[in-house]
Amino acid sequence: MSSAAAVTPASGDAPPPPRVHRLLLTGAAGGLGKVLRERLVPYAEVLRLSDIAGMAPADSAAEEIVPCDLSDKVAVDALVKGCDAIVHLGGVSVERPFEEILEANIKGVFHLYEAARRHGVKRVIFASSNHVIGFHKQTETLDAHCQRRPDGNYGLSKSFGEDVAQFYFDRYGIESVSIRIGSSFPEPLNRRMMSTWLSYRDLTTLIGKSLFTPDVKHTVVYGMSANKDVWWDNSAAAHLGYVPRDTSEVFRAKVEAQPPVAPTDPNAIYQGGGFTAQGPFGD
Repeated sequence: MSSAAAVTPASGDAPPPPRVHRLLLTGAAGGLGKVLRERLVPYAEVLRLSDIAGMAPADSAAEEIVPCDLSDKVAVDALVKGCDAIVHLGGVSVERPFEEILEANIKGVFHLYEAARRHGVKRVIFASSNHVIGFHKQTETLDAHCQRRPDGNYGLSKSFGEDVAQFYFDRYGIESVSIRIGSSFPEPLNRRMMSTWLSYRDLTTLIGKSLFTPDVKHTVVYGMSANKDVWWDNSAAAHLGYVPRDTSEVFRAKVEAQPPVAPTDPNAIYQGGGFTAQGPFGD
């Protein structure tokens, strides 16, 4: 990226990662946001952190704390001003009634891209989700060009976000990487996650590749580690140069000690697991 700062390594040292001047991380108070708050420091001279929930105070001059409601267009515009790139994790991260999803996940992603357009931001990393394709069966292998089959309101919102990313590239030249995050936890929690698990280290690597690989246009990539039994094919995102280093195999014995799920359980049938059976809400 043209906004990356040049850093000269000391003789004999490994070269440091490229950096932008100001990187915005939305959703910084969430589970992954807290993890990435520390891990994204090497990628920016200044890390601007935002969420609607409370966040720990800035621990150095290299952090900026800017609370923001993503449904507030004016506030989002001010949030994005002065940023060189965005890692967008903000929004509701679980299946909820549509009205709750609408504000942060649908209005919010539109407001964010509009602000990026207005302020000249040319790279956005969008935290999409495996729930965009959740109604595909676990027996299928999917690439980035497969039919989207959202498994709920949350999945619909992420599918919308991918369309927004494509539109803003086609119309305005804003490049995006939409990461269809699998299951990013310290370790896989069940059999389904043996296929979808994404370690924090691999997530950080993938975000770094997404930030600084040139000419990504709008790239869709599946966020997964080097797991043995996978449902996703990342060949369409090979230009990112993402090579995961971790694997769920080291947790196999622990996971398989759990009672097996019934063959009729959504967690044994669909790639989106239990999300396919949540709702409707308010009946």
